[in-house]
This record gives sequence, structure tokens and C-alpha cells, in this order.
Amino acid sequence: MLELTVRYFAGARAAAGTQDENLTLPPGATVATALTAIEAKHGENLTRVLKACSFLLDGVAVRDHATHIPPGAQLDVLPPFAGG
Repeated sequence: MLELTVRYFAGARAAAGTQDENLTLPPGATVATALTAIEAKHGENLTRVLKACSFLLDGVAVRDHATHIPPGAQLDVLPPFAGG
């Protein structure tokens, strides 16, 4: 099994109801696998937020959700930020 730490920021944190959590995924899991597990766990509110989010896997931006997750990795969920 593969352990993944997920950290949520801003609106994603509010939708998930937590700042971070650990997921156990099957070997060979991808970012898409993790997102499916997150959506199943937290439901519709977080699913909507995830559609607008960007993701960092061990600090590196991930655009291809088929990217494999290494053991002990960290996935950051970053919704769009407004500022000025």
C-alpha cells in the first residue's frame, strides 16, 4: 500500500473540513486515483472545488493526473487565489 499526505489550502480546506489528512492508496496509484479517493471521502462540495484547483506533488506542479505517486509523497491542493 502507498501512503500519501494531502494538504488542503484556502477554499479546499474549508470544503474538506480539514487542513491535511493521510490516505492509503494501492501500489501504482496516480494523482487521478488520489483525487477519486478524496472526492469519495469528502463529497460534492470538495468535488466542485477540485475542478478549479492546481496540485503540487512533493512541491512540483502536476498537470498530468496520470502521474504516479511515489511512496511517502505529499499532495498539495491549491484552489485559485485572489489578491491584489
